[in-house]
Amino acid sequence: MAKGKKYYVVWKGHLPGVYDNWNDCLKQTKNYPDAKYKSFSTQDDAHSAFLDGHTAHVGKKSKNTAVDKSINKFSSAIIKNSIAVDAACSGNPGIMEYRGVHTVGAEEIFRQGPFKDGTNNVGEFLALVHGLALLKKNNSQIPIYTDSRTAMAWIRNKKVKTTLEKNNENAVIFDMINRALSWLKNNTYTNQIIKWETKKWGEIPADFGRK
Repeated sequence: MAKGKKYYVVWKGHLPGVYDNWNDCLKQTKNYPDAKYKSFSTQDDAHSAFLDGHTAHVGKKSKNTAVDKSINKFSSAIIKNSIAVDAACSGNPGIMEYRGVHTVGAEEIFRQGPFKDGTNNVGEFLALVHGLALLKKNNSQIPIYTDSRTAMAWIRNKKVKTTLEKNNENAVIFDMINRALSWLKNNTYTNQIIKWETKKWGEIPADFGRK
């Protein structure tokens, strides 16, 4: 009997994502330290597993983290099947980076940076667009949390109002901004963008913990 088609989820590899053949999966995991990947029989299962994170399918889940306790405390208000994004910047401008995580468990999905001469607002915006693009790529309709009203406004208006000045050190950031704006103008999405209520729920799960 012929084997059915399989789909491969790469959680930790050169380029995490869902792949429809073993060779592509192998390219992303070969020579990558502690790569995390697994095969699934349907594309829907693979996309769902990718968003679950590898701890739900490979190895053990972490327990009793501060974030999980916060999520449980406000479980009626927080949508657990979601992702959260945040940025960090040392100085204004300064060294900037951003990332996205699973809201429950805070397992990292993506991280970019560090970049020189950036701002927190720009990082929050880029993180939000990165998250939206990733969810669309994986055909996921789950919501995305951010604690930045500024980033939400820039997304809504498809315009970045920053006082950051371009220079040789941060040219890559401005290139990312332009690509993010281009994505927003050429794509649609139905994912709900939700403001993370820090005063009620504590720090957003994607927070870098450097305050």
